[in-house]
Amino acid sequence: MTNVSNDFNQQYVPHKALLIYALKEINHDGQYGTADDNRQTYVESYDIGKYGNPINAHPLTLPEMIALSELFQSTSDLKGNYLKSKGMLPNKVLYINPQSNGYAVWYTPPQEVDMYFVDGLNIPAGKAKIPAMVWKATKDSLNVYALKRKNKPTENTKLYHAPYFNIYESGNVCMGTVSIQIERFTYLEEFMDKWETYFFNSYFSHTIGGHSGSQIDMAELWQVQVSTGRPFPIETLVKHNITLKRLMQ
Repeated sequence: MTNVSNDFNQQYVPHKALLIYALKEINHDGQYGTADDNRQTYVESYDIGKYGNPINAHPLTLPEMIALSELFQSTSDLKGNYLKSKGMLPNKVLYINPQSNGYAVWYTPPQEVDMYFVDGLNIPAGKAKIPAMVWKATKDSLNVYALKRKNKPTENTKLYHAPYFNIYESGNVCMGTVSIQIERFTYLEEFMDKWETYFFNSYFSHTIGGHSGSQIDMAELWQVQVSTGRPFPIETLVKHNITLKRLMQ
């Protein structure tokens, strides 16, 4: 029989106490209220005295912040694989910001994909060849751009507007009713695959704000692409004012 009596003799005693102050704002009616989630905060740290009382109040120090962060990271429920690679970094990755709300930037070469369109566009669903693309995504937003070159881009590579419907002039994609399900535990490879699937499995439906990512009519462009299977005509792409270097910042 295993002696477990020592397990019951372990005691946890108070070691540190944190008090978090949040900036308060005065409402229109003159009452105090808590500001929004972007409110300024101040964290005060206390040591615990001999008799369990908080002592030595002081602003939370950098070493204390690091120790607290390491404590959270050691907790299995809070350990995240967000934007971590399962092995060697995929060649298509251009940049990773692995913060809690970070992002990844990657590219895809020219390829043939399945595309879907709403009935009102009179474009049949089908396979179509598309240009090389640059993708930038967080857990809940996606921006896409086009490339004229086939190989992996560099910081100085020119970016072009992605020639698709449902895209703002900035490159941000309107995902409509698509249910985005990317958690903080999502590995990098799965993260990129999910976004590419979300994008191409959605129904392309409309231009936004009169913006068009092509020098020719968008509906005509994709009618021809789907019906002929021709390589994408990169000469129809429109240059974007953002650079890849800026996109990675």
